[in-house]
Amino acid sequence: MGLTSNKVLALAIVVAVVLFVLTVWLWPRLSGRTWRAVLGRVGLLLAAQLALFASVGLAANKSFLFYGSWADLFGQQQDMGVVVDHSAGGKDVQVVSKQKIDVPGSHNPATGGQIQKVVIAGERSKIDSPAYVWLPPEYFQKEYAKKTFPAAVVLTGYPGTAENLLKGLKYPRTAFQQVKEKKMQPMILVMLRPTVAPPRDTECVDIPGGPQTETFFAKDLPKAVSETYRVGTKPENWGFIGNSTGGYCALKIGLHHPEQFSASAGLSAYYKAAEDVTTGDLFQGDHKLRKRSNLLWSLDHLPQGTKSSYLVTSSRQGEGNLKGTLSFIKKVKSPARVSSIMLDSGGHNFNTWNREIPPALVWLAGRLQAS
Repeated sequence: MGLTSNKVLALAIVVAVVLFVLTVWLWPRLSGRTWRAVLGRVGLLLAAQLALFASVGLAANKSFLFYGSWADLFGQQQDMGVVVDHSAGGKDVQVVSKQKIDVPGSHNPATGGQIQKVVIAGERSKIDSPAYVWLPPEYFQKEYAKKTFPAAVVLTGYPGTAENLLKGLKYPRTAFQQVKEKKMQPMILVMLRPTVAPPRDTECVDIPGGPQTETFFAKDLPKAVSETYRVGTKPENWGFIGNSTGGYCALKIGLHHPEQFSASAGLSAYYKAAEDVTTGDLFQGDHKLRKRSNLLWSLDHLPQGTKSSYLVTSSRQGEGNLKGTLSFIKKVKSPARVSSIMLDSGGHNFNTWNREIPPALVWLAGRLQAS
């Protein structure tokens, strides 16, 4: 049974309840002062508390997906390394494995779509990153065989894992359902974490003398994907969406690279690059680069894409980015466009983002085109 499965969580809760009942039931019998009675009371208390903590921990992990498996929890490596060939004949996207999602007809890619686990090799940035590519059912259907699809880069927050986008935030399943309900057109999703130089949080910045993360997301990734899958190369073919750090990155890349991305959505995004122990010195004393990483400054001082569209989200109670979000909305100037999702309440968590992802995907797909 997997770490995030309902069976494991249910078993932990049952064990906790049983131990609690046993503690109450046996306590009178262990009320003596003998060493056996004392050890019995201590053992029951410890066992009941450990079971309770395990239940709470499993529930929290299931909601936020801090760890995706037992091997992940205990620091064990599951997957073998993948050799990426950087020679002239090497591919920039290498498929490692394929999997399906839990939807009707999932046994057949033409009815259930397919998720491909890949490694993307950055030609300019020299960054290699694992990712998941969602190919909708239409990609495998005969009537779409010669057609291209719009694509969106999807990022988690820091230090999240790409698996969060599949399990906790359910991007492929949501996209499948929205297309089935005819609320959006089919599009390809390229899902990964913003931490492409782990464990460092690079905030999607081209760090002087360090990882060229912005170049990877803005240049290398779209080029590699377009050369591997049936995706166009024009800005109207590409979107960007993410939550938290991924939301900041989505807006940053969209704002600074309108020649590549025409639409970007930041869910619970912040608007200035973090600088702390996880990031290190991002700017190496380059004050212009630091200013550029501030999206509100960029909106005031840099040209805005004439066809760019932005979506920002916050809540009136529970989110810390409300003030920045309102400022972002005011600073976007026509002909660029900005939209928002404002919840009455909602914290910085998966529950909030799962309420925002369906309409955000519909918004994003509505602003992209298949070339």
